[in-house]
Amino acid sequence: MNYTRIYCDATGESHFEDVSVPVAPINLAPPAPPLNLAAPMRAERVILCEVPLAWASTWHPAPQRQFYFQLSGTLEIKVSDGQVRQFSPGSLVLLEDTTGKGHCTRVLGNAVAKGVFVQLPAKENAAV
Repeated sequence: MNYTRIYCDATGESHFEDVSVPVAPINLAPPAPPLNLAAPMRAERVILCEVPLAWASTWHPAPQRQFYFQLSGTLEIKVSDGQVRQFSPGSLVLLEDTTGKGHCTRVLGNAVAKGVFVQLPAKENAAV
């Protein structure tokens, strides 16, 4: 399973990183057949989000370490090293740029962008 990570380096610049997470068959809900699952992670909050048409942000860091799941619409995110990526339904982004310049985001197209934030504990406490 893959996701995009946004992180901040020692100089305060933000970057994208493509991350691949191993999964393995696990009996999560017997008698249903096994599912391919990654290792569990702790979460603090779940926030449902609608981003209005034509919405665009200025540069900002993430308020805390969090995953963002894109459900509908398309977002464009720019990191401070100049890279730009588009995220459509099914995209998963780990926002870890909680310091530095951060990133800027805007809605593309003519559809409201809907998603889910899953806020995570600080990295040192992230394991289950």
